[in-house]
Amino acid sequence: MRQPAPLQKNDIIAITCPAGYMPLDKLTTCIATLQQWGYQVWLGKTVKSKSSNYFSATDEERRDELQAMLDAPEIKAILCGRGGYGMSRIIDELNFSGFKKHPKWLIGFSDITLLHCHIHRHCGVASLHAPMANAFNEGGAKNKYVQSLKKILSGKPIAYSCKHHAFNRSGKASGQLVGGNLALLTHAMGTPSELDTKHKILFIEDIGEYLYQVDRMMMQLKRSGKLNQLAGLIVGHFTDIKDTVRPFGKTVYEIIAEKVKDYAYPVCYGFPVGHETENLALKIGADYELKVGSRKVELLTLNG
Repeated sequence: MRQPAPLQKNDIIAITCPAGYMPLDKLTTCIATLQQWGYQVWLGKTVKSKSSNYFSATDEERRDELQAMLDAPEIKAILCGRGGYGMSRIIDELNFSGFKKHPKWLIGFSDITLLHCHIHRHCGVASLHAPMANAFNEGGAKNKYVQSLKKILSGKPIAYSCKHHAFNRSGKASGQLVGGNLALLTHAMGTPSELDTKHKILFIEDIGEYLYQVDRMMMQLKRSGKLNQLAGLIVGHFTDIKDTVRPFGKTVYEIIAEKVKDYAYPVCYGFPVGHETENLALKIGADYELKVGSRKVELLTLNG
């Protein structure tokens, strides 16, 4: 799995909104911060869009803009302004031949999970599950989570740790790190973007789902064999999870723990990744070591 080169001063980061609409004024702090970090910023037309519906632009416009950015060798990173929904409407029409010749960091999460999965399966290039434009607002540009994106872009090694959780299963594992939004991981199954989890460290997170929906998605992963040969499992934030009028009867972590109780690999809960301020940048496809101990969890990059 190749990793794009670290960015140098004056390298170009292009910003696009390949899915949902985002007002330009929500991107101004992100743009200014990237420039302060020493990079040039190119804005796609989808960022300046005055779309009147959910999407930032038509499928064709979003596809063509992302394609042009993937093809341009002078662009060293592509930051998705936001997620939402829309990547699956354009993913099969994208051509990654130019991207494979000139790999660049592809940055985003949520709906962008589908793009990460597709790149991992077809391109052999690492990508970045990381904060997007809105995370830079309201002082967020200075927190350690946005700063973790800066460190990775500049080529600095990363070592993360988080507190012990009562549901954790201790152990040590190493392997490629894959994953992202649980809904998108299941959405990709049966498509050319389906993720191979065998012998990999999988991380999952989600937002706005009902408890029974999380149970259904975890059952889908289990029944399809995606859980039975993992090297390890990282459970991130499950934000704004809802319950039905007649209670489901389990918490979201209890649901997940039930689905993986028959396996022996290490599992950690409450890792800072997902739809909250605490969202560390993770290199999808890179080699990591996961250590789940009795007091803390450590996640370390291997080989850079």
